[in-house]
Amino acid sequence: MNYHYHEGAAIKHYQQVGNHAAIATENPHHLVTSLLEGAIERIVLAKGHVNGGAIKEKDKCIRSAMSIIDGLRIALNKDAGGDIAANLDRLYDYMNRKLLEANLRNDIAVLDEVQGLLSQLKDAWGSIGAPAPTGG
Repeated sequence: MNYHYHEGAAIKHYQQVGNHAAIATENPHHLVTSLLEGAIERIVLAKGHVNGGAIKEKDKCIRSAMSIIDGLRIALNKDAGGDIAANLDRLYDYMNRKLLEANLRNDIAVLDEVQGLLSQLKDAWGSIGAPAPTGG
């Protein structure tokens, strides 16, 4: 099954945003799930920093979430992915624009919106399950 991601690009980006290097040995399905979880975690942290008035830390967490989303967007295989990849591209773009807005305005409601979108995407991704092993 083709998940419409360029595995190498996603792995490289995941490592650049400071996550576990061990991800390089994982399958693309788990990689995408891990990236989505990482973006959600950073948004949760950012909301805590907004509430605590820690603006620099909030900015760092939101930028990190944006970087992860950029990595997912860059890794889309638009040639093989068709409409699904095009829709994901637009969704990732929307989420990053909303995160920029949330960062500028310290807007928890916008962070909640993006967190919800990421959670729905993670749940949808999880519902398709990991690909079956190939070969004999």
